[in-house]
Amino acid sequence: MTYMTPKLVKRVSPRQTDITWSDGHQSSYPSWYLREKCMCASCVEEFTGERKVRHGEIPAALERTAVFPIGNYALGFAWSDGHSTGIYPFEVLRALCPCPECLPDGLDEPPERVPKPGSFDV
Repeated sequence: MTYMTPKLVKRVSPRQTDITWSDGHQSSYPSWYLREKCMCASCVEEFTGERKVRHGEIPAALERTAVFPIGNYALGFAWSDGHSTGIYPFEVLRALCPCPECLPDGLDEPPERVPKPGSFDV
């Protein structure tokens, strides 16, 4: 497989980032999905590789507050929950593509808001 790089990164909305890849493929990433897939040490146990952030813990309402290049190999994102330490290498972003061609079963979107542990809905 040829090394893919983004040709265009478009901030469609705070909840969606689109990438057009060097081979012409187009990916559209919901913010919650990218945040949920963060691979930093706060989100993945360093020694076991076990994910600390589980599906459904990041609300669909999460917003991207910034996107920035990291060298010539990755993108970084800052999120409305204050998290910003993840590095998303281009090859990982491409592998995470949620388009119907790459992910035929689609995404299982989490709730709009996720209550914090110990909170109550009245």
